[in-house]
Amino acid sequence: VSEGRAAGGAAGAQQATAFQDGIAMAHHKSAQKRIRRNARRRVFNRARRSRIGTSVKAVESAIGAGDRAAAEAALRAAQPLLMRGAAKGVVARNAARRKLSRLSARIAAL
Repeated sequence: VSEGRAAGGAAGAQQATAFQDGIAMAHHKSAQKRIRRNARRRVFNRARRSRIGTSVKAVESAIGAGDRAAAEAALRAAQPLLMRGAAKGVVARNAARRKLSRLSARIAAL
């Protein structure tokens, strides 16, 4: 049995040429480049989003522990990450500003 038939007949053969490793293959050079670029950006954006989440959790855990000094230090570390994520489009600008504002208010209330 050939690869195309094993994948579901004629439609499977077409899909095998249209997709490679689960990624749609474009026919234009610029579209191929865009697919490669988007794959790279996706990895960077996931890492950036993860760092943002980790830094925000550090602030929230310090607030939960009632440690104002640690919370302020964690917020100072998280603020540039959040704003850089907003500038890069990983996080919406207003969402980043709202998150910083609410964290600052919670720290001020300690």
